[in-house]
Amino acid sequence: MRDKVAIEVWDGWLRLFHWGLVAAVLISFYTTKTSGAPFLFPIEVHAQAGYLIIGLLVFRWLWGLLGSVYARFKTFLYPPVETVAYSQLLLKRRPGAYASHNPLGGWMVLLMLLSLSFQAVSGLFLSDDIFFQAPLYGVFGDGVGGQLRTLHQLNSDLLIILIGLHLAGLIAHRLLGEPLVAAMLVGTKRFRQQPVDARNEPYNVATLRLRAIGILFIAAGVVLWLWF
Repeated sequence: MRDKVAIEVWDGWLRLFHWGLVAAVLISFYTTKTSGAPFLFPIEVHAQAGYLIIGLLVFRWLWGLLGSVYARFKTFLYPPVETVAYSQLLLKRRPGAYASHNPLGGWMVLLMLLSLSFQAVSGLFLSDDIFFQAPLYGVFGDGVGGQLRTLHQLNSDLLIILIGLHLAGLIAHRLLGEPLVAAMLVGTKRFRQQPVDARNEPYNVATLRLRAIGILFIAAGVVLWLWF
């Protein structure tokens, strides 16, 4: 049977954010595990990757409020009752089709964004006690700085777990016939029936473009302030 419904779900701005974040997070994790090539000072590259992550997250938080319909948080964050109901259907391998994130995926996205935000922001207050001091190191004193260092390390472990769950979710949905990675590459999802959260809200492309450019300037300003 041929696909009947094709929906443009992930706009180009969101896809650029997603793959940019993937690259920055990979660099960030890699530079915590290496002490040499290809980077002369891995800790500085780690910090710079963190600055980029902050800029990307600034964009995503604002785009989640002002962006295209399927990028908005209000589209894919569901009440607990609906989330539990979806989970039960998923266990029975009978989940409904969603254009945006399904109820479980939506809360996972929010949790990952919160964890990444804490990780990146807490890193601004840290030092390696040898060569590098982050832009806000010492602002809250040694006591708070030490607590942030501990939480930064613990949250790093949490992020690894969340990323692992995210990858497991991608595999599970691929087995259920929903290729999410391909959708994040091209922006379009195809369905055999109308998805549960299908929206038919008209929007002005020019207005969205202006919003995206404005948000990009804000995010770039944050990154440049941190970098230099």
